[in-house]
Amino acid sequence: MRFVIQRVQRASVTVDNEVIGKIGRGYMVLIGACEADDEAIADKMVDKMIKLRINEDAEGKTNLSLADVGGGLLLVSQFTLYANCKKGNRPSFVEAGPPDKANALYEYIIARCKERVPVVEKGAFGEHMQVELINDGPFTIVLDSDRL
Repeated sequence: MRFVIQRVQRASVTVDNEVIGKIGRGYMVLIGACEADDEAIADKMVDKMIKLRINEDAEGKTNLSLADVGGGLLLVSQFTLYANCKKGNRPSFVEAGPPDKANALYEYIIARCKERVPVVEKGAFGEHMQVELINDGPFTIVLDSDRL
Protein backbone atom coordinates (compact mmCIF):
# COMPACT_ATOMS: atom_id res chain seq x y z
CA MET A 1 0.00 0.00 0.00
CA ARG A 2 1.19 3.49 -0.76
CA PHE A 3 0.13 6.83 0.69
CA VAL A 4 1.36 10.14 -0.70
CA ILE A 5 0.72 12.60 2.11
CA GLN A 6 0.79 16.31 1.38
CA ARG A 7 0.52 18.76 4.25
CA VAL A 8 -1.91 21.39 3.03
CA GLN A 9 -3.38 24.74 3.99
CA ARG A 10 -6.49 23.63 2.11
CA ALA A 11 -7.50 21.04 -0.49
CA SER A 12 -10.56 19.99 -2.48
CA VAL A 13 -11.70 17.37 -4.94
CA THR A 14 -14.20 18.01 -7.73
CA VAL A 15 -16.17 15.59 -9.91
CA ASP A 16 -18.32 16.82 -12.81
CA ASN A 17 -17.85 20.46 -11.73
CA GLU A 18 -19.12 19.72 -8.21
CA VAL A 19 -16.89 19.91 -5.13
CA ILE A 20 -17.42 16.61 -3.34
CA GLY A 21 -14.83 17.01 -0.61
CA LYS A 22 -12.76 19.80 0.89
CA ILE A 23 -10.67 20.50 3.96
CA GLY A 24 -8.77 23.36 5.49
CA ARG A 25 -5.48 22.65 7.25
CA GLY A 26 -4.48 19.00 7.23
CA TYR A 27 -3.36 16.29 4.82
CA MET A 28 -4.42 15.54 1.27
CA VAL A 29 -3.61 11.85 0.86
CA LEU A 30 -3.38 9.84 -2.36
CA ILE A 31 -3.97 6.14 -1.61
CA GLY A 32 -2.89 3.22 -3.77
CA ALA A 33 -3.42 -0.47 -3.04
CA CYS A 34 -1.91 -3.61 -4.56
CA GLU A 35 -3.03 -7.25 -4.60
CA ALA A 36 -1.06 -8.16 -1.44
CA ASP A 37 -2.66 -5.44 0.71
CA ASP A 38 -5.20 -6.19 3.42
CA GLU A 39 -6.90 -4.53 6.39
CA ALA A 40 -3.95 -5.21 8.72
CA ILE A 41 -1.65 -3.29 6.37
CA ALA A 42 -4.24 -0.52 6.06
CA ASP A 43 -4.42 -0.24 9.86
CA LYS A 44 -0.65 0.11 10.08
CA MET A 45 -0.59 2.78 7.36
CA VAL A 46 -3.45 4.79 8.92
CA ASP A 47 -1.82 4.65 12.34
CA LYS A 48 1.52 5.85 10.99
CA MET A 49 -0.08 8.65 8.95
CA ILE A 50 -2.16 9.99 11.82
CA LYS A 51 0.78 9.91 14.25
CA LEU A 52 3.28 11.55 11.88
CA ARG A 53 4.71 14.67 13.48
CA ILE A 54 5.02 16.81 10.37
CA ASN A 55 3.29 19.99 11.52
CA GLU A 56 5.25 22.93 12.84
CA ASP A 57 5.22 23.98 16.48
CA ALA A 58 5.69 27.56 17.75
CA GLU A 59 9.44 27.31 17.08
CA GLY A 60 8.93 26.17 13.49
CA LYS A 61 10.03 22.57 14.15
CA THR A 62 8.00 19.63 12.84
CA ASN A 63 6.89 18.29 16.22
CA LEU A 64 3.10 18.24 15.96
CA SER A 65 0.73 15.53 14.75
CA LEU A 66 -2.52 15.97 12.85
CA ALA A 67 -4.48 15.85 16.12
CA ASP A 68 -2.20 18.45 17.71
CA VAL A 69 -3.16 21.00 15.03
CA GLY A 70 -6.81 19.94 14.61
CA GLY A 71 -6.19 19.04 10.97
CA GLY A 72 -8.49 17.26 8.55
CA LEU A 73 -7.96 14.57 5.92
CA LEU A 74 -8.87 14.52 2.24
CA LEU A 75 -8.47 10.91 1.06
CA VAL A 76 -8.26 10.22 -2.68
CA SER A 77 -7.93 6.78 -4.28
CA GLN A 78 -5.04 6.75 -6.78
CA PHE A 79 -4.25 3.45 -8.55
CA THR A 80 -1.55 5.18 -10.61
CA LEU A 81 0.72 5.10 -7.54
CA TYR A 82 1.48 1.57 -8.74
CA ALA A 83 2.53 2.60 -12.25
CA ASN A 84 5.46 0.59 -13.58
CA CYS A 85 7.51 2.59 -16.08
CA LYS A 86 10.43 0.17 -16.55
CA LYS A 87 9.55 -0.91 -20.10
CA GLY A 88 8.77 1.55 -22.85
CA ASN A 89 7.07 4.88 -22.40
CA ARG A 90 3.55 3.77 -21.51
CA PRO A 91 3.10 2.91 -17.82
CA SER A 92 1.74 -0.47 -16.84
CA PHE A 93 -0.73 -0.66 -13.98
CA VAL A 94 -0.81 -4.43 -13.48
CA GLU A 95 0.73 -4.02 -10.00
CA ALA A 96 -2.30 -2.03 -8.78
CA GLY A 97 -4.88 -4.00 -6.84
CA PRO A 98 -8.06 -5.12 -8.60
CA PRO A 99 -10.77 -2.43 -8.41
CA ASP A 100 -13.16 -4.32 -6.09
CA LYS A 101 -10.43 -5.05 -3.56
CA ALA A 102 -8.89 -1.57 -3.84
CA ASN A 103 -12.28 0.09 -3.31
CA ALA A 104 -13.03 -2.07 -0.28
CA LEU A 105 -9.66 -1.12 1.25
CA TYR A 106 -10.19 2.55 0.39
CA GLU A 107 -13.58 2.53 2.16
CA TYR A 108 -12.03 0.66 5.10
CA ILE A 109 -9.30 3.33 5.38
CA ILE A 110 -11.91 6.11 5.30
CA ALA A 111 -13.90 4.41 8.09
CA ARG A 112 -10.78 3.90 10.23
CA CYS A 113 -9.75 7.54 9.78
CA LYS A 114 -13.24 8.74 10.74
CA GLU A 115 -12.83 6.91 14.06
CA ARG A 116 -9.80 9.07 14.90
CA VAL A 117 -10.02 12.33 12.95
CA PRO A 118 -12.98 14.73 13.24
CA VAL A 119 -12.87 15.97 9.61
CA VAL A 120 -12.44 13.30 6.92
CA GLU A 121 -13.43 14.03 3.32
CA LYS A 122 -12.96 11.81 0.29
CA GLY A 123 -12.78 11.63 -3.46
CA ALA A 124 -14.89 9.33 -5.64
CA PHE A 125 -13.38 5.91 -6.34
CA GLY A 126 -12.93 5.24 -10.06
CA GLU A 127 -14.11 8.69 -11.15
CA HIS A 128 -12.25 11.37 -13.08
CA MET A 129 -11.42 13.96 -10.40
CA GLN A 130 -9.78 17.34 -10.20
CA VAL A 131 -7.77 17.79 -7.03
CA GLU A 132 -6.73 21.25 -5.91
CA LEU A 133 -4.48 21.99 -2.98
CA ILE A 134 -2.19 24.50 -1.39
CA ASN A 135 0.78 22.39 -0.28
CA ASP A 136 2.11 23.85 2.96
CA GLY A 137 5.89 23.89 2.96
CA PRO A 138 5.87 22.25 0.47
CA PHE A 139 5.78 19.13 2.59
CA THR A 140 5.18 15.72 1.00
CA ILE A 141 5.79 12.27 2.50
CA VAL A 142 5.53 8.92 0.72
CA LEU A 143 4.55 6.00 2.96
CA ASP A 144 5.03 2.55 1.45
CA SER A 145 3.89 -0.49 3.43
CA ASP A 146 6.93 -2.38 2.13
CA ARG A 147 9.12 0.10 4.01
CA LEU A 148 7.29 0.29 7.36
